[in-house]
Amino acid sequence: MKDKIHPEYKEVNVRCACGYTFKTRSTMGHDFQVDICSNCHPFYTGKQKYVDTAGRVEKFQKKFGSEYFKKPAEKSAKK
Repeated sequence: MKDKIHPEYKEVNVRCACGYTFKTRSTMGHDFQVDICSNCHPFYTGKQKYVDTAGRVEKFQKKFGSEYFKKPAEKSAKK
């Protein structure tokens, strides 16, 4: 390996949105924040967090109606 071409690998503090903090090493050289960590991620905790998507399916069905889901043969036979 060549000398003096690699960035410094410093210890930094990482702060999650849930409030959990931990130390790691990084070439960034400064503390940083993350949105999700192993302490609050559903895969590691086994708890499911639901994202607010209510109304999207209803909005789609209202816009396109039930005709959208029928096969082309059913659509032509109905008319």
